[in-house]
Amino acid sequence: MEHRLITAIETALGWDGSEPIGAGFALGRIEDDALLSRILTPNKLLDIAMRRSLNRPQFRAFQKGEEVHPAIYFTDTVSPRGQSIPMANMHRLGDLLRQGATLIMDQVNVFDPTMEVACRALQWWARERVQVNAYLTTNAAEGFPLHWDDHDVIVVQLSGQKDWEVRAASRTAPMYRDADPNSAPSETVIFNGTLHAGNVMHIPRGHWHQATRTRSGTGHSLHVTFGITKRTGASWMAWLGDWCREQEVFRRDLDRTGTDTTPLVEAVTRLVGVRGPENFLTAYEQQTAPGRQVPFLDIFGGLDAVVCTTHFPPRITEYEGTAGVTSAGKQLTFAAKALPALRPLLSGRPVPLEQAAVTVGDEIHEVADILIKEDLCAPLTDELSSGYTGLVTVATS
Repeated sequence: MEHRLITAIETALGWDGSEPIGAGFALGRIEDDALLSRILTPNKLLDIAMRRSLNRPQFRAFQKGEEVHPAIYFTDTVSPRGQSIPMANMHRLGDLLRQGATLIMDQVNVFDPTMEVACRALQWWARERVQVNAYLTTNAAEGFPLHWDDHDVIVVQLSGQKDWEVRAASRTAPMYRDADPNSAPSETVIFNGTLHAGNVMHIPRGHWHQATRTRSGTGHSLHVTFGITKRTGASWMAWLGDWCREQEVFRRDLDRTGTDTTPLVEAVTRLVGVRGPENFLTAYEQQTAPGRQVPFLDIFGGLDAVVCTTHFPPRITEYEGTAGVTSAGKQLTFAAKALPALRPLLSGRPVPLEQAAVTVGDEIHEVADILIKEDLCAPLTDELSSGYTGLVTVATS
């Protein structure tokens, strides 16, 4: 899926594809100011917070280096029937922001179609799961203290400015669940400077970093971090643990009576040989369950446009007389004549069906119906369409 943000990130960082993710620190700049405001603005972030029932830790506030108690800026809204719904108190949030504070919203892609589409495009690009968090800091507020993340991060400064310090990793490839707590920061400073609107920064997993506005005075900063969690050898081993249960030798009890464990060790060797890392990576992409989307209900009207919403690009395989589609834990078989319709429908770009039928043929309607029922595609509602507009071109052939 071609996405304007991905093109901008690659250009800014001097990348050609996603292979450099995790390889080293990188810093660049997006020159397209219109793209920055199209992605997210401070007022849009606050509007998302106002219209949804959010809770900690998904929505948090920090002031003077400490987390603000949720009771300060959350109010239980009571419905006429006595139902209590926690909602952000926008007046109190406004007071915090005037004083100087940092608001953090995790997984903005769950609430906003533009962020949803951006994360899906990044997933197709990196072939790993991606989520985006937003950070709004006002006046001279502090940020998080020096810390490291257990995933790679692409930071995009959308408006305002913020001071950053990035240090080298003090432990190679640290993990969330690890044999070492990795609590001693590195003394090697890689970057110490200010990010302005348009700056893009790649921070590999394990690199220590912190951001603050304590020296900036009046003003604000809004940046988003796209967290990219790559698969590891430990992920592969955990996957093998699930597969081993198919074999009786792994289901038997381990005892201390001197029983010969040679068959068990040999079975491990065979399993590793049959299901290697490449099998794991392929299965991870092809078996990830479909995402959440509005269902198609013909009682609301006809199907005018669709888009593929799988977490990763579906695999299309051509056989003699047939076409196979593998994605989201499903394997579908179509007649070969469906290929001209399958390609645009599974491209990740919006497909207006009537427009596409002119070049592809009327069978695109039937193929689209099947892909909708199998949860590989979703109807392009007005809300979902807004996430693509101006960022992803339509596909018609």
